[in-house]
Amino acid sequence: MAANQPTKLEVTRREVSGSRAVRRLRRSGMVPGVLYGGAGDPVAFAVGERILRHALAGSGAVLDLVIDDDPPTPAVLKDAQRHPVRGQTLHVDLVRVRLDIAIHAIVPLELTGGDDSPGVKDGGVLEQITRELNIEALPTAVPQSIVHDVSGMEIGDTISLAALVAPAGVQLLDDPEHTIATLSPPRVQTDDAPEIEGETELVGDDKPAAGDDE
Repeated sequence: MAANQPTKLEVTRREVSGSRAVRRLRRSGMVPGVLYGGAGDPVAFAVGERILRHALAGSGAVLDLVIDDDPPTPAVLKDAQRHPVRGQTLHVDLVRVRLDIAIHAIVPLELTGGDDSPGVKDGGVLEQITRELNIEALPTAVPQSIVHDVSGMEIGDTISLAALVAPAGVQLLDDPEHTIATLSPPRVQTDDAPEIEGETELVGDDKPAAGDDE
């Protein structure tokens, strides 16, 4: 999928403080973050959790970050810490980027057409081995995902990274021989397990009860 225009994200500058203040910030529905990189100094900021979630879900990898009334700064998400149970974002790190310099990024790999493939129709099992790809591209060219059609796969087929066609301006960085998907024969279930269980029960029945030899 092609990349779209940067998403605007308005945040508020904050003072770097201790863990107690950060907890209060989160209880109020805000997420602390830090912008760093480039020629500028690190800047601590806070942003509404819902606003941040919508911005990160928007199309395109680049954010037009507006801190208070400062001019917009192109930035990309470097890291996000999330609650292990609730899944809410606890902290974000953003890094400044230049739109004319390529960056490294990780994008999802989407496989389409699996249900239409001859192998799946014959009962085969399609397994996606690789779900994320390392790429290099200009910030505005980073796609939301890379899509590959597997509707032609037969039973026994294996697809490697070399089969992917990257979008214009995107370079794949992983090993071309790396496997991304396989289509295996149907899994055959046997009745061996119940037979073994029955034999075990018979053997158990033959064991003398305690005191039989006395």
